Amino acid sequence: MGKTLVIAEKPSVGRDLAKVLPGSFAIGKPTGERSARWMEGPDHVITWAIGHLVQLAEPDAYDKRFKRWKMEDLPIVPEEFQLVERDDSSKKQMAVIKNLLHRDDIDGVINACDAGREGELIFKWVYTAGGGTQPVERLWLSSMTEAAMRRALAELRSPDELILLGEAAQSRSEADWLVGMNATRAATIRLRSSFDGAVSLGRVQTPTLAILARREEEIRAFVPEPYWLVDARFDAGPGPDSPKPRTYLGRLYQGTEPRLKTAEESDAIAAAVKGRTGTITKLDKVRRKEKAPMLYDLTSLQRDAGSRFGFTARRTLGAAQRCYEEHKALTYPRTASRYLTTDMIPEIKPTAGQVGSRPEYRDAANYVQGLDSLPLGKVVNDEKVADHHAIIPTNAQHVLDKMGDDDRRIYDMVVRRFLAVFHPDAEFENTRIETTVETPDAPEIAQGPHVFRTRGRVLLVPGWRGVYGEIEERGDDDDAEGANQTLPKLLKGEDAKVTKVTSDEKVTKPPRRYSDASLLGAMETAGQLVDDDEAREAMKDAGIGTPATRAAIIERLIDVGYTERDGRALLVTEKGLNVIRLLDGHQLTSPSLTGDWEHRLAKIESGEESRKTFMDAIALFAKSTVEELDAKLKDVRIPRANLGPCPVCGRDISENRKGFSCWSKDDPGCGFVIWKNKAGKTLAPVVAKELIKTGRTIKPVTGFKSRAGRNFRARLALHQTDEGKWRVEFDEPWAQDGLKNPTPEEIAAAEAATAAATGEAAVAVAVEAAPAADGSDVAA
Repeated sequence: MGKTLVIAEKPSVGRDLAKVLPGSFAIGKPTGERSARWMEGPDHVITWAIGHLVQLAEPDAYDKRFKRWKMEDLPIVPEEFQLVERDDSSKKQMAVIKNLLHRDDIDGVINACDAGREGELIFKWVYTAGGGTQPVERLWLSSMTEAAMRRALAELRSPDELILLGEAAQSRSEADWLVGMNATRAATIRLRSSFDGAVSLGRVQTPTLAILARREEEIRAFVPEPYWLVDARFDAGPGPDSPKPRTYLGRLYQGTEPRLKTAEESDAIAAAVKGRTGTITKLDKVRRKEKAPMLYDLTSLQRDAGSRFGFTARRTLGAAQRCYEEHKALTYPRTASRYLTTDMIPEIKPTAGQVGSRPEYRDAANYVQGLDSLPLGKVVNDEKVADHHAIIPTNAQHVLDKMGDDDRRIYDMVVRRFLAVFHPDAEFENTRIETTVETPDAPEIAQGPHVFRTRGRVLLVPGWRGVYGEIEERGDDDDAEGANQTLPKLLKGEDAKVTKVTSDEKVTKPPRRYSDASLLGAMETAGQLVDDDEAREAMKDAGIGTPATRAAIIERLIDVGYTERDGRALLVTEKGLNVIRLLDGHQLTSPSLTGDWEHRLAKIESGEESRKTFMDAIALFAKSTVEELDAKLKDVRIPRANLGPCPVCGRDISENRKGFSCWSKDDPGCGFVIWKNKAGKTLAPVVAKELIKTGRTIKPVTGFKSRAGRNFRARLALHQTDEGKWRVEFDEPWAQDGLKNPTPEEIAAAEAATAAATGEAAVAVAVEAAPAADGSDVAA
């Protein structure tokens, strides 16, 4: 009897499978190599793919003339796509897999790659490139506990069930290749004189960049305007139940508007109401219920972790993946579903019991276990679960001591969300008060009546919020009726004296730049503003990208120089802005278009649309995109920056491909140059101009990356070497002994010093430690 070859996606999964398959396993490695490449037992041979070992071939694999980028060769649409190994390491592992697939004693194969669209594609390409001919069965895992693996091995699925999933995965990859490669070549050919390097475009990355660029344009066009707010403190005197003064705050409203247009009016009203007695003319109390949030899918988990901890999408995914693979504590994270399936209902209470062994979860877990009937309406829905159910804890013992800080935080978020969803609604009492102050003898500009509004909020029934402890929403209260406050017992018709009043000048604020968290939300809803959980759920099929690929898309935009990180904010570079400006509303920038493609890929998975129909449409789109970019960009020239006279010789300093210098092929100048590339960032002309003019930057420059992969910001200065050459160095204490990358402590110290010097709040630096996700756009 022959053996079965098991192909996992990663070595760690292969090792875990060896623990539950029968017999003992010996490590296999090619002669002269130290690393294990496979494991062999009595009935099974286990090997792994290490992510994508093979990829779609570059255009010159189809025709050597495509090695040179020419507009007349576009669009390039292969009749049949070819596969090639990604790199030398991939070649070694593919050689192992080919040998194993061609062994005479291997008579069956198990696809044990991640149970999702990308995992299906990884196996399909490896199996095809390896020349496999054996029958295949599918191992479908949503949890990496031993019990779950044994159950899945006993219930192997037929590959016929997943043919459409594989077709959708292949279509996604080939569509990215067709659109990304053709659009990138067309734009780069036409913009060679304007940009350094390739102008990377993609089916998913370009509409995502467009969302960021449009927000940046709004910020730049924003003109701040001053306005004034009048706030008062009222004292209603001792109450019948308490001898203490009953004080509360209120904000002046004129109709529905709290903002006053002039300081004169604001100051006059403040002076007029000071010391007067007002009357509570309105007092409304409304009891409001608040439902528990839905279970997490990957995108909602990434958004919450970004908002609460400042995690990037990639960092959150990395932590969730470790909780799944290494700690066996969470279920499969790369899911788009926020529901469980009917067959999981018997596991809910035992899972609550497992997490309830920890004291911080015990009370909430005991509540769930004690329910006679679980509230399953917003938790269980078989139709809303495609590849994988929502992210929840596994029904196993969890060893939290082995988790790092990131993993522990993500684990805590998932556990509390899982327990909270079975708790009742939280109930609040919202109070709205209007206090009217008459000023009949005041100057005309300040004559009343003046209405001050007050709001109060009291948590009456903690419900699901008790799982977290009492949580209050935070918000900008500049235009609200003051901040939420705990109010004394007040009655309509009572008098209240104005004991303090302020007139404060404010300035309108521009829209906030996107963070990872808010950009993920925009990608999920194809750029539309949607906050409600259930409304977002209805729009999922039309989003940009998938939960598994969105983190990689954000990192891709940074890697190609279109965006930079500044603390939590994503800043669009001049190159990124110019790319979107030059595309000038092309369909490729439309979030709704790529959202429609994602919706069609979902239809391929469900059998509602054929792969051929979709790919034919993509090929036509690639053709029309090339034609439009050719016409739109043919005569575009973005002039190189002129930065004024050289500080050494006086000749004009001009921008070139690699830097800013006073020399050119026609004029040797004196050799002064500021190179563009600095610690992973391309310096913008405005930065170089400031360095030339003043010798240093006043504020820190964002977008640098240390050798350890940490993002940081730092001030720069021009220094002259002993040989007389000029170079740009970091103008920070940690850089005074020569150029070196900063430690986290040095970065924090520099941020604090900058904040003190400029009056700005210090920006926390997020540490990027997690690996990138698979599935980013393909671009030449």
